Amino acid sequence: MALHPVLEKVTARIVARSRPSRGAYLAHLEAARVKGPQRGTLSCTNLAHGFAAFPANDKLVLKEVKKPSVAIVSSYNDMLSAHQPFEYFPKIIKDAVREVGAVAQFAGGVPAMCDGVTQGQPGMELSLFSRDAIAMGTAIALSHNMFDAAVYLGICDKIVPGLLIGALHFGHLPAVFIPGGPMTSGLSNKEKAAIRQRYAQGKATREELLEGEAQSYHGAGTCTFYGTANSNQMLMEVMGLHLPGAAFITPGTELRDQLTAAAAQRAARISEQGDEYIPVGHIVDEKCIVNAIVALLATGGSTNHTLHLPAIAKAAGIVIDWDDFNDLSAVVPLLARIYPNGDADVNHFHAAGGTGFVIRELLDAGLLHDDVTTVLGKGLRNHCKEPFLGEGGKGVVFKDSPAVSGDTNVVRTAAEPFSKDGGMVLVDGNLGRAIMKVSAVKPEHRAVEAPALVFNSQEDFMAAYKAGQLDRDFVAVLRFQGPRANGMPELHALTPALANLQDAGRKVALVTDGRMSGASGKVPAAIHVSPEILAGGPLGLVRDGDIIHLDAATGVLEAKVDTKVWHSRAQAQADLTPSHVGMGRELFGMFRHSVSAAEQGATTFGLPSARDTTVELHGGDNVGDTVPGSDEDFLAKKA
Repeated sequence: MALHPVLEKVTARIVARSRPSRGAYLAHLEAARVKGPQRGTLSCTNLAHGFAAFPANDKLVLKEVKKPSVAIVSSYNDMLSAHQPFEYFPKIIKDAVREVGAVAQFAGGVPAMCDGVTQGQPGMELSLFSRDAIAMGTAIALSHNMFDAAVYLGICDKIVPGLLIGALHFGHLPAVFIPGGPMTSGLSNKEKAAIRQRYAQGKATREELLEGEAQSYHGAGTCTFYGTANSNQMLMEVMGLHLPGAAFITPGTELRDQLTAAAAQRAARISEQGDEYIPVGHIVDEKCIVNAIVALLATGGSTNHTLHLPAIAKAAGIVIDWDDFNDLSAVVPLLARIYPNGDADVNHFHAAGGTGFVIRELLDAGLLHDDVTTVLGKGLRNHCKEPFLGEGGKGVVFKDSPAVSGDTNVVRTAAEPFSKDGGMVLVDGNLGRAIMKVSAVKPEHRAVEAPALVFNSQEDFMAAYKAGQLDRDFVAVLRFQGPRANGMPELHALTPALANLQDAGRKVALVTDGRMSGASGKVPAAIHVSPEILAGGPLGLVRDGDIIHLDAATGVLEAKVDTKVWHSRAQAQADLTPSHVGMGRELFGMFRHSVSAAEQGATTFGLPSARDTTVELHGGDNVGDTVPGSDEDFLAKKA
């Protein structure tokens, strides 16, 4: 199947836009490689420290400096249901790696906070910045230079993006990501949402709400709705960083354990001392990033990835923006309906065909690049598979994904999609640029024109709602929620209230420089508005009563205010001290002061530096070489 022309066009402009920084990145990657195991560069004292506490046989392997050493970087903690199973993974990984003659070491743990626990709490203001802290923690874990490959244990929200950003800064090392899988299905997401709305209306008690939530989030594994955590897992599959079909196998099963063992052995085999060398910096290239955007759109994934994918791309020297998302969304069909875009959860999605089905449909439609490198080698079509236990219940065998959907209410073919577009659009105008996710918004609600009601916090909004002041048509303008202001917390406390007003027949919408992630639901919301007020953004010029026009179909986000009046206004001010003190927020001041705009990933790190489109390499046999700014040129030169 020929590639879709829009896919080709977007990819070509990303390659051209990224040429200097991608060239610099590949140069840095090559300079970090050494002949033989990485630990061969260490002094005897360094190396002795590195294996002092190891069992005798493993110590012998490390002393010989011949076989690969695999780092384990884990985000395990007991509090995150998705990450609790990782407690048992290191032993599985170490035993599996020994079987192929290598050694695995637990290199380090990274923080892992739960957005579900911190939702609406002060700790949520650390959430987005935790991604960069996780990347830093990953770098610290790998800084000992003992390792020839790494496996990364992570699932949720900022954690997988942070691990991948950290991994890409060690792009010369192969990387395999190992998920833990979703919890089994509990109370349906539809019933859970109904209880939340009843509670917001005062028709359900706190005890009833807590019981409903506990029946929904009831055991080990990822939350089963299609928010950021499960969007992460879809992206790791289509980016070729998982073994095929690994994302949605539940924890505590033999297949889950066998997949973990197989992933660990694959990491050893793709080290430079293994059968084939596949560094992560070559897997994550421009085509891989485009594939990730397409898969996100085709499955109705989390809008948080309009922040995370630019940040991940930047770590690999690749520059993307929201125009790339918007242009691809116009031609990528929606193939899955998973809550909040439908009633099904991710277990239903997996049973109906899962990731392999979606990847094959998109490849056959010319909407994914097949000519990419994955942890399995060349070709994304290798990932149109699903895993099963091998003979005698040992090992893993991969079989072709189903040819037909097991449930067309959950997943469909590209020829008969739920909609012809990906349901994520860019809106812009005199209020800035913003993202809207409309895959769960009914067509009649996708355009709203109504007076503005301005709030500086979600607590102010909820107070007005509970006081009965919002029974009208309006656009809530929620400002000072950007990364510079308060770390860009998620604003899901607003969702039940806005949904109730919409259900009552009111025309309502939200415009904010904050986040709503993958569970924003049926209310139209222009989120991540950039630039934010602290960067000179125009949301600070909005006043109560201004007519706001928001239209997903035409891509408009504007305040209908006379131009002279608009430009005569002073920027709004707010006391942000309460968001900068307490719950450790003082420690994150450096993040707030140095963070980039949302469209640039809301990151605290920059692109790899380059003096021009070629970069001189330093060290080893590469002194004096220069590397053009593309993987194809680079690999051809090194061959």
